[in-house]
This record gives sequence, C-alpha cells and structure tokens, in this order.
Amino acid sequence: MPRDDLPTGTVTFLFTDIEGSTRLLRQLGPDAYAEALAEHRRVLRDAFAAEGGVEVDTQGDAFFVVFPTAAGAATAAASGQRALAPGRIKVRMGLHTGTPSVAAEGYVGIDVHRGARVAALARGGQVIVSATTAALVGDEPLRDLGRHRLKDFDAPAQLFQLGTSEFPPLRTPGAVDLPAPATHFLGRERELLEAAALWLDREPRVLTIIGPGGTGKTRFSLELARFLAEEADGGTVFVALAPVRDPALVVPLIAARLGASGDDAAAIATRIGEKPAHVVLDNLEQLLPDAARPLAELLAAAPALRIVATSREPLRIAGESEFDLPPMDEGDAVALFVERAQAVRADVGDSPAVHELTRRLDGLPLAIELAAARVKLLGPEQLLERIAQRLDLLKGGRDADERHATLRATIGWSYDLLDEDEQQLFARLAVFRGGCTLDAAEAVCAADLDTLASLLDKSLVRRRTAANGEERFWMLETIREFAREHLEASGEEDALRRLQSEWLLGLADRAGTRGTVGIAGKWDVEPVAPEIDNVRALLDWATEHDAECGLDLAASLEGFWLVREPIEGASRLEPLLARTPDAEPELRAHALRALGGALQLSGEPERAAPCYQHSLELFIASGDEVQTANLRYRVAANMVDRGETAAAWPLLEESLRTFRQLGLRRGEAQALGYLSEKAYGEGDLALAIERSLESAAIAHELGWEWWEAGQLRTAATFERERGTLVAAEHHALRSLELSLGLGDRRRLVFVAAELAILAVERGDAERAGRLWGAVQSEVSSAAVAEWEHRHEELESLVLRADGPTFSEARAEGSLLSIAAAAGLVAAPAR
Repeated sequence: MPRDDLPTGTVTFLFTDIEGSTRLLRQLGPDAYAEALAEHRRVLRDAFAAEGGVEVDTQGDAFFVVFPTAAGAATAAASGQRALAPGRIKVRMGLHTGTPSVAAEGYVGIDVHRGARVAALARGGQVIVSATTAALVGDEPLRDLGRHRLKDFDAPAQLFQLGTSEFPPLRTPGAVDLPAPATHFLGRERELLEAAALWLDREPRVLTIIGPGGTGKTRFSLELARFLAEEADGGTVFVALAPVRDPALVVPLIAARLGASGDDAAAIATRIGEKPAHVVLDNLEQLLPDAARPLAELLAAAPALRIVATSREPLRIAGESEFDLPPMDEGDAVALFVERAQAVRADVGDSPAVHELTRRLDGLPLAIELAAARVKLLGPEQLLERIAQRLDLLKGGRDADERHATLRATIGWSYDLLDEDEQQLFARLAVFRGGCTLDAAEAVCAADLDTLASLLDKSLVRRRTAANGEERFWMLETIREFAREHLEASGEEDALRRLQSEWLLGLADRAGTRGTVGIAGKWDVEPVAPEIDNVRALLDWATEHDAECGLDLAASLEGFWLVREPIEGASRLEPLLARTPDAEPELRAHALRALGGALQLSGEPERAAPCYQHSLELFIASGDEVQTANLRYRVAANMVDRGETAAAWPLLEESLRTFRQLGLRRGEAQALGYLSEKAYGEGDLALAIERSLESAAIAHELGWEWWEAGQLRTAATFERERGTLVAAEHHALRSLELSLGLGDRRRLVFVAAELAILAVERGDAERAGRLWGAVQSEVSSAAVAEWEHRHEELESLVLRADGPTFSEARAEGSLLSIAAAAGLVAAPAR
C-alpha cells in the first residue's frame, strides 16, 4: 500500500551524496567516519524538516527527500550546506521538480531518475537545480551552468546552480551501472564501513564477500560498490552469475557488461585502459574452483580492474581479501523486520516477540524479510509458535529469485554443490546443537580436516572462539535444521548420539564433575559449560531412545548441575531415573546422589532425603567404603537442612572422624562446614567462624573453589553477627569473586545480599541500595534456587536502610551487574 505521508501532485525532489566519502573514510578511519556521518545526517535532517521535507529513502551516505514546494526545497538545501560548511563532510545536492506517481515503495517515474542524475553531477558543497525547479524557486540566486548530458537521458538538460559560489566544472564520473533494489538498504553500516576500509587500506584485486545463503551478500555488495564508485573512473558494473553453470562464460560476461570489443581478457584490458574499473560478480560459488584461474588471468591482464565478488567460499587466488559478512545484529534485524512488515500490516511494531523472532531466525536478512512478508496472515507471536517449520513456512513472493524462494531452497542451493563426503559430514555435524571443538567433530563425526575446512569455506559451518579460548565450529540454526533432516534420513543418528555420549562422558571425567565428594580434586565446570546445549540435545534424545545412556551422562555431570544449574539437574535426573528401574546399582546410586544434591540446592531438602537414603543403601550393598562415608555425611547434612539437628550432629561428627581416618580431605571440609552451624546454634560464634574458615582453607588447598566460596559466605554471616564487619566484608568479597569465576548465579545472589546487609550495618545506604538493586535485577532475569524461601528474611534486613538515598541507589543498581554494583568491575558508562 502507498505511503500516506508522501506529498502528491507537483513536488520537488532533493538528492544528496557525500563527495570523497572513500577518501574521507581512509583519513578518519571507520569509527570517526561513522561519527561524522551520523552528525551529517542529524544536521541535514534538521534542515529538511524545517522546510517540510519528507525523507523518502536513505541509502548509505545519501538522502532522497521530497518537498511540497520548490522554494522550500531550495531553502532547505541552502540551509543544509551552510550547516555542513565548517565540517569535514562535503555534500553534493540536486533538485528537480515533477509530478511522479506514488507506489508502495515510494515515488516512481522518470522524474525520480532525473533528480538523481542531476545530483550526481554536483561537486561537494554545490546544489544543482533542473530547469523546472529553477522556474519555481522565486528569489533564490541562480547561476546558469548551460546544457549537460544526464546519464540514461538522450537530450542534454539545462542546469543551474543554487547560489553564486565558484566550483570546478560539473563532474563526469564513471558510469555506475548497478541494479536498483526494490527496497532501501537498512542496517549494516558498521560492516559497510569495515569492508570499504579494507578495500582502501589493502587495495585487494578481489574483495570476496563471504557468507551463507540468506546473509544479504548481494545487497551488501551493491551498497559497497555504490560507496566505492568514486574510486572507479572507468565505471562500475554488475554481473549476475546465479544462472550460469559454465565457468568459461564468466570472462565473456564481464566483457559484455563493460562494453569491450571482444570477449577475452585482452579486450577487457583495452576497454578499461588505465582508468580504474569495478566489477561486482554476484554468486560465484557454483563456478568454483574452475572460474578462479580465468579470473586470476584477467586481473593480471587488466591491472586497472578490481572485483567485488559474492560467494559462499573464497576464490583462493593471489590478491584476494575476504570479508566474512555476519548475520545482522539484533537492533538492525528488528528494524528490518518492522519496516518490511509494516509494508503489509501497519500495526506491527517493535515488541519482545519480534526480538525473539529475529534471534530465532539467526539474524539472516532473507529469513527476516520472508517472515515479515508472512505477517499479513500471521502476527509475530503466531510466527514464533510455528518457527520450527521455518524452512517451509517462510516463502517469498512471485518475483523472488528461485534460489531465495524459500529458506529450504536457499540452503539447498549450497547443499547441492557439496560432494558426497561434504554432504555426509554436513549432516553428521547436526548432532551438535551447541557447536563443537575439532576434537569432538573428529571423535563423534569422524570429521576429516580437509572436508571440515571445505564446509567452513563454503559458509555452511562457521568458526568462533569460545569464552574459554577454544575454537568452536557451529551452524546457524536455520542451516542446522536443514542438516538435521539429512541426518535423520541417513539412519546414522543413534550411532552418532552414542559416540557423542562417550565423548561427553570423557569430558565429565576430565572436568571431575562426577561429584565423587570425599575424594581429593575439584569440579572444573568451565570445560562443560560450552557443551551444555549438546548435553541437553543428547539427554533429549536419550529420554526417548536410550534412557540408561542419558542417566549415565546426567549423573556424570553432578558437579556442573550443583554449581550452575541445580534446578535443571533435578529436572533431567528425575525422569531418567524413573525410566531406568533396572539400571546398574552403582549407576543408580550415583544418579540418586546427584539428584539429592540438586534437589537440596534447589531448596527442596524434603524431596532430597529419600534420594540420599536410597543412594546410601546401594553404596553399602556395593561395599564402597568411600561413597558410604560420603552418603552418611549427606544424609546427616540433609537432616540439618530439614531441622532435625539433634539427630544430625552426632552423625556429622562421626562423618568427620571417618573422613579424617580415611584421609579424605574433601569430605573433612564438608563435615567441618556443617559442624560450624552446630557451633553457631550453640551460640559459640568464635568456634563457628573457626570451623568455617578451616573448611574454606582445606577447599582452597584442594582447589575446590565452589566449596571455598560457600564457606567464606557462611563465615561472613557469622562475622557480621559478631560485629566484626571488616572481616565479614573481606570474606564476602572473596566469596563473590570465586562465585563470579564459577558462574554460580545462586551463590552470587546470596553473597551480594550479604554484602548489602553489611552495608546497612555500616550505615552506607547508597552501597546497600545499589547492591540490592543489582540482586533484584539478577533474580528477576532467571530462576535462582532457594530465593523464594529466603528473600523475605534478607529483604527485611536490607530495607532497614530504606529512604531516598537507598531508593535512588537501588534504581541505579538495577541497571548494573552484581560485579559492578560490588565494585569488582567498572560500571558501564551511560
């Protein structure tokens, strides 16, 4: 439907473009140029709006604005040029008046093209006016420039200059013969400037825009070529290669587009001469590797020729630079969806559903545009509900390129170009929901290095560095969905899942997460964290296909569940135990112990009790002395948490003696930790602190940071109650640092709450409020085990400081991380 904000009838168009944009980018660098560009836009928009101008389109650094009157357009142009005069950016402008038609995409008709051609002839700071506009601008001073030929128009046109300033003769730039997109370029400005800077700094003979299907490579290359057109006195042309299957046709097609007299490299070199010329080669992948050599020979024969290519893999020739075009960031993706959706349904706007939808579509411009086209029938919320069928749900219009008619066709185009080994590995890699290391790909999928590298080259697999520094290989979810279909059809999934389980079990052993409490060692959850989505995928599969395999993996990750995800750990272990009543007794004993720990840390000690008791019975029957001691301790600790302290204390003292006799330092640390609560209950704060700190010291000696953090937090509480606030804060801050390093959100929240209470005790309402605001923000963003059982007690202690200072600081803290609120890291600048 046509835009209802555009004036109709006789209107005046104003086109702008920055002069020397590439030169200025080279001088300033991408960041400073982006700032200057933003300021230039603000200045011009203010000038245009003051005279009733309506922005029709913005392409990179260029404006297309319409005015109801020619006089208003002239005043706005002059005002904009005066405002820009002191700055580094110089803008050429052109005005033309006509009576265009208004369509869904804006104005259409010959007058639009004439206005753009008029602006293209101007110099920076100059405003060129067509004869029709000149007759309507009233008293504005004009200078007659004579008659000039406009690109694509046969007859020369009479042109005028607004104002009497002196400028060099009108420009005669190289022809820019690029397709005119139906919609304007949105987002990607940072990437565009990075690609242009790469072009200017490295001066590659070929810049290949790499990315999977649907990333928007074609649209990006067109915008980049327009931006770089000033560098091409010999012209800029576009060659569409998607329909081409014969590599021998590439050079003749380039020759034809450049207007060469022959169809070989020599004819192209003669046609270009010494004037730099740019060629955009779109969709090269199906012609590689055979097209690479003739293109290399062409570049050698024609030194003035430079190529922007789009492909899902590089050419791998001398003089090539690659630019890996990533998916859109969330802000740009949402803006793209909303703009395209509003073309078919006016009530669609920014919303949580739109944000989630663009995330689920991997930020792929094609997927977003296809989804936006569907909102005429399905709103964003309904699209979200159906997103699992994304490959077939998202279809283009009748004018869509065959390759882009659906997401399935887009990905299928790349898949069909793979050889048999590549197709097999592509399907196998779908078992990794969360990406994988090279080691995992080799162990689970029998990945060959060359084949994996080829999939990486072809943009079907991507690579990134995880937080722990590991290189990981992964797929966009839309691509993995396609790969999963081929995996299911291959009949290999069950075998691959079992190999994946073996690899994850080995990882658990290396990380020490089997939770063999009482045995020296630590839980290193960091290696497990990057694999958690793969664990979830494996457990989902195992629940239906091999529950005992799943139970073994879930139990092996006990330490991870307790440190990071106790609620999820319980939700995984419980149904797997129910499905495996005949599992090996030792496996059930370990799984029941892990479930008991997860339930206890989730604030459900009553449900944990029978798990521990059953686990103890199984370990006694097995004759495992160490685990029997461990489970007796756990049963006693659970009794403490359930308030049955009279019976629990003797059992814990017995556990302490047993652990010491067996030389089990880890168990000793745990028993001491619980016995510190016995001393606390008896009013002996000094002994309670002594035991907590001794427990923490043993844990520190073992490298068991999770237990050390817990005991330091307990010691901080005891020190606060004794009134030794400096020591209390020292212990709490160390506990907070350890919990941050472990990613233990549960303990992080409770330690931060303790620090807020300490601030109240010291009369520091500002620090208390800031910490409490950060705590409340954290617990509102994700479930925190035990919080609902403890928050009222903690809040009552913190709110003793309630008042204007506290309230203002709490609002500030709600925008900070706990680490920033505690002063462990700098707060973000605002």
